[in-house]
Amino acid sequence: MQEDIFLHMGNRIKEAREECGLTQQELAEQTGRGLRHLQDIEKGRKNPSFDVLASYIGRLGVAPNELFYSDVPAAEKEVQHFMGKFLACTEDERKILLKTLDCLAEQFISRRYKTSETQDSK
Repeated sequence: MQEDIFLHMGNRIKEAREECGLTQQELAEQTGRGLRHLQDIEKGRKNPSFDVLASYIGRLGVAPNELFYSDVPAAEKEVQHFMGKFLACTEDERKILLKTLDCLAEQFISRRYKTSETQDSK
């Protein structure tokens, strides 16, 4: 059972690293961790410490839940993935992201209402 958790965690770290366009060497260097240790974690052979996980989570912008739970619904995984990236940003970057998302949401909502008004007038 525990091996399954380590395999899932390792696979998710690898996927997140690849999504960021990083090699194992680059992730190891950017987090100040050893390459061999990262390789063992990605293969599910090592149980990383909290400090090691925190450094990977921070660099990759992955939500912690993504690493531990494999049975999360797809929509929730997408939200968690975004939240991981969001939390890896600076406070100023977060403000920009929130304003951008708010603006996009307002555009979608406005467009939907304009579409329904056009259909109602026909």
